Amino acid sequence: MEELGLTRTEALARLEQFGPNELPQRAEQSLISIALSQFKSPFIYVLLAASVVSLALGQTVNALFIFFVLLLNALIGTIQEHSAEKSAAALRKMVPQFANVIRDGINLRVEVNQLVPGDLVMLVSGDRVGADMQLVRCLDLLVDESLLTGESVAAEKSAKAPEQPTESLAEQRDRLFAGTIVTHGRAYGEVTATGLQTQLGQIAEGITQEQTAKPPLIKRIEAFTLRISVAVLIVIALLFIVTLSRGEPLAQVFLMGVALAVSAIPEGLPAAITVALAIGMRRMAKAQVIVRRLIAVESLGSCTYIASDKTGTLTVNELTVREIWLSNESRYRVTGEGLDEHGEIESLDANSDENEQLRALIECASLTNEAEYRQVEGERIANGDGVDLAFLVLAAKFGIEQVELHHRHAEVQSIPYESERGFSASLNQYPSGPRLMVKGSLEHVLAMCQASEAEQLEIQQQLIEMASRGLRVLACASVAAQADVDIEEQLNGLEFLGLVGMIDPLRPESADAVAQCRAAHIEVAMITGDHPQTALAIARELKIADQTSEAVTGSQIAAAIVQVESGDSGALSRLIASTRVFARIEPTQKLQIVQQLIDDGEFVAVTGDGVNDAPALHNAHVGIAMGKRGTDVARESSDLIITDDNFASIVEGIKQGRIVYNNIRKVIFLLISTGAAEIFLFILSVLFGLPIPLFPIQLLWLNLVTNGIQDVALAFEPAEGDELQRRPRPPKEPIFNRLMVERVLINAFVMGGLAFLVFAWQIENGVSVESARNITLLLMVLFENVHVLNSRSETRSLFRISLLSNPLLIFGMLAAQSIHIIAMQTPGISTLLDLEPVSFATWGTLLSIALVLIVVDELHKLVKHR
Repeated sequence: MEELGLTRTEALARLEQFGPNELPQRAEQSLISIALSQFKSPFIYVLLAASVVSLALGQTVNALFIFFVLLLNALIGTIQEHSAEKSAAALRKMVPQFANVIRDGINLRVEVNQLVPGDLVMLVSGDRVGADMQLVRCLDLLVDESLLTGESVAAEKSAKAPEQPTESLAEQRDRLFAGTIVTHGRAYGEVTATGLQTQLGQIAEGITQEQTAKPPLIKRIEAFTLRISVAVLIVIALLFIVTLSRGEPLAQVFLMGVALAVSAIPEGLPAAITVALAIGMRRMAKAQVIVRRLIAVESLGSCTYIASDKTGTLTVNELTVREIWLSNESRYRVTGEGLDEHGEIESLDANSDENEQLRALIECASLTNEAEYRQVEGERIANGDGVDLAFLVLAAKFGIEQVELHHRHAEVQSIPYESERGFSASLNQYPSGPRLMVKGSLEHVLAMCQASEAEQLEIQQQLIEMASRGLRVLACASVAAQADVDIEEQLNGLEFLGLVGMIDPLRPESADAVAQCRAAHIEVAMITGDHPQTALAIARELKIADQTSEAVTGSQIAAAIVQVESGDSGALSRLIASTRVFARIEPTQKLQIVQQLIDDGEFVAVTGDGVNDAPALHNAHVGIAMGKRGTDVARESSDLIITDDNFASIVEGIKQGRIVYNNIRKVIFLLISTGAAEIFLFILSVLFGLPIPLFPIQLLWLNLVTNGIQDVALAFEPAEGDELQRRPRPPKEPIFNRLMVERVLINAFVMGGLAFLVFAWQIENGVSVESARNITLLLMVLFENVHVLNSRSETRSLFRISLLSNPLLIFGMLAAQSIHIIAMQTPGISTLLDLEPVSFATWGTLLSIALVLIVVDELHKLVKHR
């Protein structure tokens, strides 16, 4: 490529060949199609058939009630599937609108979607890179690639190709990638890839792919509805055969079938589940967790594995000086976090806290510095590279102000930091004469110093020790110099001052949050683009890893994938299972790790805040984005957003998710056991040749109105107290476990059996069928009132649970009974439902029968959990 760049004709031809520099957009699903998809449940099919049969039998009111239920169910879930369409659009916003290019030797400003491979692009500090590029030349170039690599330190770039080719983005120093930001210097780059062919484009393509993993609640509800629907059809078919063999009228047989279908289908379940999820969403919001997909409320409670980003999630994403080692063997510990200047420089030696060499080192690091950290009208202004800012914060803790320091020691000459050099230098005036100071990597600085072999070995050993603690280590040196001699000619014979170790510190609450996850039997792993030693140091401090653990690197992941492709299908699985620390991980590798964990049976939650996290956030079972530091892309790709960027908030979210699931199971137990009782009542009535005990419209009143009020109130149940001590539910565990089946059968037999005895006794004693149905319906309402108390806990006695812990439940019980009594007294409604008032004595007798249910359930709990 010539310095003139492409000609305009060549650019147009390549635009035609490669297409515009744009990221993909998936067609959005309309609200109508989402609503129509809600009619795919087996419950819907059974109720639809029941409504058609009712119409054919002339039971118009019954049919209308059932159609109402169908429409209500269709509204459930339509708002849950609309947000995922925004992810790719948010990612496209990461690409700038304009770029500076050279075409025909002329500087042009063109729309970024017009960039083509071969374009020569000019970049300066503050520019966002519009396409993948090969550097042609650069000066002092630093690029923030944290959104792609997770590396918290700006990447040093060079036009010189590395000696050994590498596929790691973080180590491709001669290349720029779309979406990254130039933080320092200037460059010319030749476009090598646009649109989908860029690294950013591959991420966007991953986000547009459909998320195939279903939330556990959806899986369980689907399996549950299918089983219930099949069971209903079998029971109806058997009763059809029995009743037809007896010569019952065909219309009566079909009416019984409709009544059975209405009895068995828990019509109030979708509304109750939605209420339970909405309650969980509100409780999570109070804990700084914003829910983007309603179903994710319960999903978080199911997770068995949290794959967490390090930078900005477990750490504060601000480099902080932590240790200082001086060549006179003095050591210092530095306290404080991030850009907060409050902290101490504490001597670890017994001799003295005063050390002139320490001041010399700090002044050296502050003068060879291009960042800005100063006070303006009571506020701190902090701009520049993270390393330089960390040194200026260190100076502030020592009592040195940047502006005053530069005023006292005016700069004569300087060498700005360049990646090719690996150091920066400054020649400044001192009372004793000009002084040259150098700051940079140890290998470059030590080469300029006068030090014996033994001294060099000692310094190298100190570097190894500090690096093993996960510190990023830089060196400082200085020497008396001459102001009128070129600074480049004086870079020798320096006096080595010392080493400075800095780290991106942990959030104060992260360690406790990880410990709570472990207590809740949830594995926590760290996935980062940082150096393995840095990642291990953080992980060990958090107790994610122990002293014997090793980090798995991106190159190891790549090697394992090659083994998988060569026939060793378990290579990646074994590698991932053996570690909880992943370092130098590329975006595609993070997604591969998550997918492998899912394949291995884990239910995975992924945290993150950058573009590099977006594919994993989107494809994990639960994607958790950071609200403050998170990019639009990460937030749009997630299911949950942590507004305070606090990893500990996830723990509260897990607790609320488990509460939601427990409450949904309580609601299901209430609805299914009462529905099963109604079926048992019908079976006994048919077997003993009695009339239909309840009409379909009465059953709908029972299931939707009286029981519907109570099941919604049950969704407000508070925590039982041991949610974070239980193991996560296996993803394949059915809602109906053995204990719930046992409880349903026992309670259903008691309710159905007693209701049948009351119904049969009235018929035998000459009471009209209508009056017998009225009494039986009232008894079933009372059973529901009592049974909602049994439903509050699967294991604990209801006498050990305070009624006041859920005031809405008391209100729901009173409201359900009051509404039914009012309906019995109200003309029109009583006619529609075939109701009539009863005496207080009759009501009291029926209540005493209903209370038997509490005795039976308490005895069962006592036997099972004594």
